[in-house]
Amino acid sequence: MALWSWICGFLSSLLLVIPSSKLLFCGPRIINHFFCDSIPLLNISCNQTLPTDVIYYAFAWIIILYSLLLTSMSYVQIMRAVYCLPSQLGRSKAFSTCVSHLTVVLTFYGTIIFMYIRSSTKVDKVVSIFYAVVIPLINPLVYTLRNRDFHAALKKNLSISIIFCN
Repeated sequence: MALWSWICGFLSSLLLVIPSSKLLFCGPRIINHFFCDSIPLLNISCNQTLPTDVIYYAFAWIIILYSLLLTSMSYVQIMRAVYCLPSQLGRSKAFSTCVSHLTVVLTFYGTIIFMYIRSSTKVDKVVSIFYAVVIPLINPLVYTLRNRDFHAALKKNLSISIIFCN
């Protein structure tokens, strides 16, 4: 599976780099974005980008929706396995973990789909920062909020700060 993902990643990148290398750039070569992404690169090109746009959007649809389908199928299998657990406590713990992870995954896929499977808008920078920075930052927070030790430490620190503030 790892080899397959490396091969697919290499081939899809190669198939996107080839049309990008044929783009001509004239005028200001400043990308109005936080990092060099494919859509802002197309925006500063001075030649016809419709064929390259079609390739980018086709690959976005294929790659994003295929990975979303695989992720969804794995969640269905996980939910089936959790549902078959004999203990109610075990099921509730497993579902709690799945819900936390599913929240992060759906937020990630939502922003990726919004960013790459539509035409560009003025909020591209905000959305790209959201999926590149915010989601990886909230991922540990989502899992930390479920931890009992974290809850105990938070209660202890809040009670100490309330005592010192009075």
